[in-house]
Amino acid sequence: QVQLVESGGGLVQAGGSLRVSCAASGPLFSSYAMGWFRQAPGKEREFVAGISRSGGNTVYADSVKGRFTISRDNAKNTVYLEMNSLKPEDTAVYYCAAKWGQSAYPSSSAYNYWGQGTQVTVST
Repeated sequence: QVQLVESGGGLVQAGGSLRVSCAASGPLFSSYAMGWFRQAPGKEREFVAGISRSGGNTVYADSVKGRFTISRDNAKNTVYLEMNSLKPEDTAVYYCAAKWGQSAYPSSSAYNYWGQGTQVTVST
C-alpha cells in the first residue's frame, strides 16, 4: 500500500512558477512509476507528466511540454512537478499517482494509488 500526499499548490499570476510535491509513504517507492494528472472544474482528469521508476525517462502532455518538469528523489520518496510560464488554463486540482512497474503511462487507469490533490490557481 502506498499513500500519496501532495503539497505546494496555491495561487500564482499568469507567467509565474510553482512547484508541487508528492510525498509517498510505504515500501518500495522506487518500484513505482509516478504520474501527475490534473482536473479542472467541469472537465475530465487529464494526464500532465510521468516519470519512470528510476527517473531516467519522462513523458509530458503536449499542453505542458517545455513548461513543466517532472522529477523524483527516490531517497526522499518524493516526486515533484515544476511548473513555469503558467497560464490560466493550467488552473486545476493536481493529483499525483503511483503505478507499479518501470514506465509511466498517460492513462489514469494504469495507476494503482492516488493522492488527494492540491489546488493550483493561475490568475490573469
